[in-house]
Amino acid sequence: MSFQPNPGDELIINDEVYVVGSHPAAPGLAYAQAGRQGIVYQLLDKSGAPHKAKALKVFFSKFRIPAMVYQSEHMELYGEIPGLQVCKRDVLTPERNGDLITKQPDLLYAVLMPWVYGKTWFDCLTEQSRLEPSDSLVLARSLAAIGSAMEQRGLAHCDLSAPNVMIPFFSEVELPEGVSPVELVDVEQMYSTKMDRPDTLLAGSPGYAAHRTVHSGLWSAYADRFAGAVIIAEMLGWSDPTVVDRAWGESYFDQLETQTPCERYYILRKSLESRWGTRLSDLFVRAWESQDLSSCPTFGEWLVVLNSLSHEQIPSTEQAEPELKETTSAAAIVAGAETLSIGISAPVLEGTRGDKDIIDRLFREARELEEANKPAAALEVYRSLYHFAEEGSPLQVEVLAAIQGLEELLHPPLPAEPVKPAWYRSRKVMISAAAAIVVLAGSIPAVQILADRANTKQLEAVKLAEEQKKQEAQRQMEEAARLKAEEERKAEELALAQKKAEEEKAKQAAAAARQAKYEAYLASKEKQKQEASKQELQTKYERQAKYEEYLTWKKERDERLAAEAAAEEKRKAETAAAAAKAAVERKGKVLQLISLYNKAYSSQEGGREDKARSFAIQFTQLYETNSSYFHSVGEMGYRASALYKYLSESDYRLPSI
Repeated sequence: MSFQPNPGDELIINDEVYVVGSHPAAPGLAYAQAGRQGIVYQLLDKSGAPHKAKALKVFFSKFRIPAMVYQSEHMELYGEIPGLQVCKRDVLTPERNGDLITKQPDLLYAVLMPWVYGKTWFDCLTEQSRLEPSDSLVLARSLAAIGSAMEQRGLAHCDLSAPNVMIPFFSEVELPEGVSPVELVDVEQMYSTKMDRPDTLLAGSPGYAAHRTVHSGLWSAYADRFAGAVIIAEMLGWSDPTVVDRAWGESYFDQLETQTPCERYYILRKSLESRWGTRLSDLFVRAWESQDLSSCPTFGEWLVVLNSLSHEQIPSTEQAEPELKETTSAAAIVAGAETLSIGISAPVLEGTRGDKDIIDRLFREARELEEANKPAAALEVYRSLYHFAEEGSPLQVEVLAAIQGLEELLHPPLPAEPVKPAWYRSRKVMISAAAAIVVLAGSIPAVQILADRANTKQLEAVKLAEEQKKQEAQRQMEEAARLKAEEERKAEELALAQKKAEEEKAKQAAAAARQAKYEAYLASKEKQKQEASKQELQTKYERQAKYEEYLTWKKERDERLAAEAAAEEKRKAETAAAAAKAAVERKGKVLQLISLYNKAYSSQEGGREDKARSFAIQFTQLYETNSSYFHSVGEMGYRASALYKYLSESDYRLPSI
């Protein structure tokens, strides 16, 4: 980009003179802020009034879109919404700003809009400075009010993230009353039914993009709901030191944690519930567990709950959070051990596995989720708890059973056809056979029984032998089934032992890999530190050289401007003198024309037609030297018309004028 202004440079935009502002942290350099689509420069009004400052956004070549003019005309209507003052914008076009764009081609389709003072929410996150609870509530209410007003008009920012949320509430510059505590910037991707879809869509910012639904880009009326819920929760949680200490960095959540039952989610959720009430935490849970953006709470719902909080419900600065502190004191170590970005050695990990406080709290959390009929979330918590429990302990066995039960509940197996036993092995058949024998034995006629008792006794002996044989066969079958079950149990125990050995081996390998990554991380951080120190020194040298170059340029520019001003004054004086001289000459010619007309009229009245015609010819010759001017003076056009007619018609009588 060739447009690189210096502090103090003047730009004339729409007949207004602006001065490029100086960076407060680097005197001698222009006040500029780089973004994803371009660079924003601060332009100060000649009067120096802070509220009249402007922001000039110069886009990179990829984002210089002619349709920005049409888009800005529609955005002008939304500039009256509190928090959207950047919608009051002018686009620099070749028709209106041709001279400036000719000198600075990079300013084609640049946007001029109000300058928003204060820091961004991104700055608040990275500084990790805790807010007062009352300040947290003011910021959350303001953002919810902006989002609600936009939703009622069918609008969405479509790139809502910490860098795009300005906080004039913390501005050191005194601003007029009525300024919104929160302002949204970078509105070029704004959604509206009256605007065309942008050629290039942004896919959301890390830590604020709903990974379940966002893949290629955001551009819909629901686009801000998930990101808005996260930022409102961050603003409310930023008055809690526990939440601030557990923040990931550039946002509270790591992008990989979005919409997962991670530790940071439970910490923020507990903080919202204990400090601000269950209604707010329920809204956050709805957004976090939503399957699509339209399922997230509206900004209007957030605003209703936030406005319902009375002064007594605002938590005090010294409010204790023993439960959260206990949770995070030990859980932070465990979470750190499992995060790749922060390596940790295996001994530290093993030392935290048996922490009873963590286990108890995770167990209660899982039970609460089960009772709330949220099996998927409860399953994730049980899986985390399984790794924290002692190997082979009763708790681990119980947790494993709960995991298996929830997995069967969420993914029930397909019903299988029961295997029918052979007919001769069926218990019913065996009982029926025995009953039949008894019936047959009882149905023998009494005469025959009395006649042949020996046969009866023999039949009874046979029946008893068969019954004993059946019982022995049944016992053998049960023993065989028991032996088979014992063999299967031993095989399962052997497989489980092998699996545990493999898991232990994998854990050791993972611990070694984490240690190696941690050492590599430390080495890279040291290298970055050295490079940053070297870069800082180089930057200082370059800044000093640029400042000296600027002083030399400024001196030459001042001398050149002084010379040009003197030459301009001289030219103006010469032009004025020439104009005065021309005016005197024209006035003399006007008097001469009046005299010639009067002479022609007198000669005609005296009967001297030849002289009258001579004076008429002299009049027309002098009149035609500047007819456009003479025609506008008094009755001169009327005199000329009369003389022209007299010269064409000899019997025409000149009027007395």
